Amino acid sequence: MIRYADLPTAWGPLRLVVANDALVQVDFQSGQRPLVAAAQWHWDPQALAPYLAEFAAYFAGQLRQFSLPCAPQGTPFQQRIWQRLQQIGYGEVISYGELACELGQPGASRAIGGAVGRNPLSVIIPCHRVVGHDGRLTGYAGGLDLKVALLTLEGCQVAAGGRVRAAANGGC
Repeated sequence: MIRYADLPTAWGPLRLVVANDALVQVDFQSGQRPLVAAAQWHWDPQALAPYLAEFAAYFAGQLRQFSLPCAPQGTPFQQRIWQRLQQIGYGEVISYGELACELGQPGASRAIGGAVGRNPLSVIIPCHRVVGHDGRLTGYAGGLDLKVALLTLEGCQVAAGGRVRAAANGGC
């Protein structure tokens, strides 16, 4: 059974979708790809309460790492990229080029960017922590304002021109 619920946030509702007791989709409804409930989905905020609680704690600045079971669906290449993204620490950033080099595919920045852009689990797979080669902000399905807000929540500083600066605590 597929269940879903929304969490109100400062940036609009965040929709969580669970199948077989694992998150399969998470997206901001105000972003570029709002999740429209399919006929077979069941509205069930009570069943999703533990998931909603973790996201609420993250947005309150009280949670740095999620413990939710996840089952994102994608190609083997996308899965590889998403697994690496989950290793980016809270308050850290990496560029598409650095990511490509780490994965042994230095010429694949665009393909990697495509996989990052198809991330089905916003925030949990922290695609907001990926920036351009010079530290500038690049696209985000939730919009650049939301990307700035998430990075700021994590202690990053975004300078004029959209460049991410290191936080005093050793974060990004």
